[in-house]
Amino acid sequence: MKTFIALMALPLALAASLKSVVVTFPKGTPDSVITQAKHSLVASGGVITHEYSLINGFAAEAPDSALQTLSTQDAKYQPEIEEDKIVNANGEYAAAF
Repeated sequence: MKTFIALMALPLALAASLKSVVVTFPKGTPDSVITQAKHSLVASGGVITHEYSLINGFAAEAPDSALQTLSTQDAKYQPEIEEDKIVNANGEYAAAF
């Protein structure tokens, strides 16, 4: 019974360690660089939650270690990684989840 409870709690513990972020790349970044970044995040335990079509970027949930690796992956096309937040018209911020 204790093992069952521990196994049920595991997904919650893993989900709590993921950070919700928006990753954007500079204008002119090749699609191959963005694709490689997405593959790297997924391979490190992250999840792509949305792919943007108007800007070079995507939303994801990923562990801090994957985000750290992503931030140093390509010196020429440095991604900007921001915490995913809800922005109100009056300028207040709130966590997305």
